[in-house]
Amino acid sequence: MYLSKEKKEDLFAKYGKGKKDTGSAEAQIALFTHRINHLTGHLKNNRKDFNTERSLVKLVGKRRALLDYLTKKDILRYRAIVKELGLRK
Repeated sequence: MYLSKEKKEDLFAKYGKGKKDTGSAEAQIALFTHRINHLTGHLKNNRKDFNTERSLVKLVGKRRALLDYLTKKDILRYRAIVKELGLRK
């Protein structure tokens, strides 16, 4: 699998509050971004994989919803995560 347990823990440790923090918005956004980047690479090679394309669109929507939530809740945390992950907005 492309996303091992150790890689997830590294993402959560870097962007969340700790290694086991899977619920914070920043940790989830980082995980979704990693998965989105992986699926984008897959779709570049497999253009007709419509199931993956649908999954990608759903993930982007989930990430967008979390970013919108973070914008309303705490704009400084939103700006920090967007800058760290290199997201546009």
